[in-house]
Amino acid sequence: MATKIDLAKEDKIYYTAKTKPQIVEFPKIPYLAIEGKGEPAGKAFTEAVQALYPFAYGIKGICKKSGKDFTVVKLEGLWWVKSNKPALEVPRQEWYWKLLIRLPDFVTSEIAEKARLEVIKKKKVDLLKDIKFEKMTEGKCIQVLYVGPYTTEPETIAEMRKMMELNNFIENGLHHEIYLSDPRKTPPQKMKTILRQPVKSKK
Repeated sequence: MATKIDLAKEDKIYYTAKTKPQIVEFPKIPYLAIEGKGEPAGKAFTEAVQALYPFAYGIKGICKKSGKDFTVVKLEGLWWVKSNKPALEVPRQEWYWKLLIRLPDFVTSEIAEKARLEVIKKKKVDLLKDIKFEKMTEGKCIQVLYVGPYTTEPETIAEMRKMMELNNFIENGLHHEIYLSDPRKTPPQKMKTILRQPVKSKK
């Protein structure tokens, strides 16, 4: 029988956070990733999510047959803009994103490629070819649990920036979000999202 790991339960620091910003640190972690542009939950965003999950379940199926099963975890996203203006002053359709699904450490690029070919045979989804298997090291980060609708996130992000200033940190990577709640099932005021910002000390 395959052993099954649940990263959300095994890596509490990654998947849980307090409502006040904290400093945490993360090693190199494997992900499935796809990049795009457009508003959150817009057409391009939704199609990317719909390609990511079958790919992740394809990897899960291969691993399970080899005796290493895992739970497919929550969607994550990195966000940025190509502008000198703050992100919230840029139209949402001009936002860039990289959507992620974290994978266990035992998943390799070879397993991912095998899964891609298997899933392409079953599902005619063009975006499957654009998904990459990659490893990311965020290192030191400021992290916080945000509860509420996405529209009032800026208040919590401001708290993270205050902590950066107090600790003499600057940004060292992209704004990172982990979506703990399903927006289709959860009222906006109860939505839970982990906000994470990689940082480093000012020289």
